[in-house]
Amino acid sequence: MVTGLRRYFTESWSELKKVAWPTREMVVRLTLLVIAVSVAVGAYIAVLDILLHTALDQTVL
Repeated sequence: MVTGLRRYFTESWSELKKVAWPTREMVVRLTLLVIAVSVAVGAYIAVLDILLHTALDQTVL
């Protein structure tokens, strides 16, 4: 049991050394991109919701 666990962590660590980690600049840029896209999609959905809500209110009366 302990041997298997030790082997698992050793192999995991060796695989993590092979990963091409992004630079700090790339992480910041991609994070800002995700935030911008999320805000844009949220705004689009909000505008669409307001338009549909207004249209439904007009048809009910």
